[in-house]
Amino acid sequence: MSDFRLETVESDSGTAHLVTTGAVNWVILREGSDLTLIDGGYPGQASTVVSSIREIGAQPEDIRGALLTHAHVDHLGGLAKLQRRYGFDVYMDPVEVAHARRDHLQQADVRDIAPIAYRPRVLKWLAMVTPLGVLSRAGLPDAQPFPDPLDLPGRPTPVAAHGHTDGHSAYLAAGGAVLVSGDALVSGHPISTITGPQCISDAFQHDVDEARRTVDAFTRLDATVLFPGHGPIHRGPVAQAAQLALDN
Repeated sequence: MSDFRLETVESDSGTAHLVTTGAVNWVILREGSDLTLIDGGYPGQASTVVSSIREIGAQPEDIRGALLTHAHVDHLGGLAKLQRRYGFDVYMDPVEVAHARRDHLQQADVRDIAPIAYRPRVLKWLAMVTPLGVLSRAGLPDAQPFPDPLDLPGRPTPVAAHGHTDGHSAYLAAGGAVLVSGDALVSGHPISTITGPQCISDAFQHDVDEARRTVDAFTRLDATVLFPGHGPIHRGPVAQAAQLALDN
């Protein structure tokens, strides 16, 4: 039994796959035999990313480039391992490059988690993610800003989504039908007590006010499917999902 689940959206620009796990999600865009990988889980999930690629009948050697939503360990860690192994380029918002290279770190630490560490959900989450490498501070020395033009399989389009980190980016895929939202807008999280579209816990946000402004901007998008960084796929107008998150 696999430890991930695949959800798929078809479009004229190819196929978009959301890979969900109990810890974090990533996305595979496929156009013909070529792939774009968006995020890559924790360091300990690199092999699971490879398994998810093989599950759709492809190989990691088919990755023509990768995109990063933001440089937190649960999105960067596995991707960095795969980049070193397979040699593809990894692109992101120019503001996020220094973060990915670990010139600085905008990531929750003990001071952020300590006030909520007594909660059973937080303790269970820590027990899950510690073996996956949550304490890793390794970066991606070869991180690159978006090229102009950005020409990758599946034709993803960056959407500025700052706040969770200074250079967080979302992506429109599947001809604009799918918003790959990273942690700017999620549909669940192991420490959350609610289900459905929501803003991630303030403990993980670098700039809470800017993050909420990003979600407000999502209320003006036409996408109809949400591929979140955490939680299950959400099918339905993303604008409504974003408004629901703001109201929660």
